[in-house]
Amino acid sequence: MSAAQVPPTGESKEYFEQRALKQGAGGWVLLAGLGVAYVISGDFSGWNNGLATGGFGGLLIAFILMGIMYLFMIFGLAELSSALPTAGAGYGFARRAFGRLGGYMTGVAILIEYVIAPAAISVFICDYVRSIFGWANDPLLNIGIMAVFWVVFIGIQLIGAGEALKTIFVITAIAVVALVVYVIAIIPHFDASQLLNMAPDGSLGSSDFLPKGIGGALSTLVFGIWFFLGIEGVPLAAEEAKDPKKDMPRGLIIGMLCLLVFGALMLFLTPGGTINPIASDNPGLCQDIADANNGVITGTGSFLIGCGGAPLVLALQSAGLPEWVWYFVNIAGLAGLVASFFSLTFGASRQMFALSRAGYLPRAISKTSSRKVPTWCLLIPGIIGFALGGSLQSGARLIDIAVFGATVSYVMMCASHVWLRLKDKELHREYLTPGGAVTTGIATVLAVIAVIAVFNMDPLAAGITLGVFVVLIAYFLLYSSKKVVGNAPEEEFAAIAAAEEELN
Repeated sequence: MSAAQVPPTGESKEYFEQRALKQGAGGWVLLAGLGVAYVISGDFSGWNNGLATGGFGGLLIAFILMGIMYLFMIFGLAELSSALPTAGAGYGFARRAFGRLGGYMTGVAILIEYVIAPAAISVFICDYVRSIFGWANDPLLNIGIMAVFWVVFIGIQLIGAGEALKTIFVITAIAVVALVVYVIAIIPHFDASQLLNMAPDGSLGSSDFLPKGIGGALSTLVFGIWFFLGIEGVPLAAEEAKDPKKDMPRGLIIGMLCLLVFGALMLFLTPGGTINPIASDNPGLCQDIADANNGVITGTGSFLIGCGGAPLVLALQSAGLPEWVWYFVNIAGLAGLVASFFSLTFGASRQMFALSRAGYLPRAISKTSSRKVPTWCLLIPGIIGFALGGSLQSGARLIDIAVFGATVSYVMMCASHVWLRLKDKELHREYLTPGGAVTTGIATVLAVIAVIAVFNMDPLAAGITLGVFVVLIAYFLLYSSKKVVGNAPEEEFAAIAAAEEELN
């Protein structure tokens, strides 16, 4: 008998009473806000580097393909989270579809994403704070700034899930208001000719639409992910939702539609509104061009936005908007980063909690406080994230590690929906995915392509992620597979499915 087939143990009612989350902490509005919060920082920066990699055409293709992948995946997750509403979310879905090892691998991939991404965002938050106050880049000062944000926002979550979700919603609303102000301000200055102002580089398939050719377009898929990365974490709040069978589909789909709208607006209006030549001293992926021009890049449209570090501010400055507008958007960009930081730490705690409660990780860390909060599952990822951010003080590699973990989990979650649609027809589904298994089958193929694209972009980050996978899978095979709690919610769902299959 393999380690993955060892019969699980059962635990007492008291065991689960010590590991209970607060039910009814949020309805679909707060869940939709949580979904937007996971991702909204990506609208303020990061996506624009795709313009430098593949030009406007390359990034537009990436946005469309990755938008389809996420939308179709969200349809599938909406169905599964209404049918299997547990804190394990993706781990629980894959557990029912592919067994304990498949579920554990999916949970680990999600955990890598949600532990590492906040570490990277804490570095970006530090950069924003220094720029707002004009402080110099000092390693000790950076650690101090990061420490404040980690302590404050982990502290809020320790108070309670309801308080955390409401705080996330308010911070996200501030960021959304800033994006609305930005859109209203930049629309009158839009000039479509600025979208295609990058010269073709002569590579295979290069043109005004694809200035970096076919290869550049493929490399840009990673930046298409940045518009949506994290939205899949909403089901992690299933046990704290008021009515998960109805709230989860509403929250997920409405949150995703908001991201599609804002992402499209940023993609078109930002390079299209950058109409007057302006200089940027933050060259992003265009360091070689900056080095040849005394460290500064000057230009308009997609060329400048692809090379700039703060795309929305650059566009507002180029369009000649008043200083208070771009200063407000810049400060609100910090709110966007905080919203994503806050929500990702929330998601990491719930995934760790579910894996621990079921025995895949040490059981002791899933005990909840008197306020029904998984204290250690908040503190442990927080300590790891703070240590990584404070020691490395560079977010790029951390983000690549998080994205690789995310894409692996996408393959598993989409494939889980396909498998369960085909093989588990007894599962009661409150919501049905439009197109069924065909929809998530398309998402699975696109997710595999995304894994390959991320690997090609940063093989070292992918290698580090795979190394972490190997260590954690070894832990499961050698130890925790013998400690699985058979009556944990995600395990019970799988056991019911196995019993039904035997009867049939």
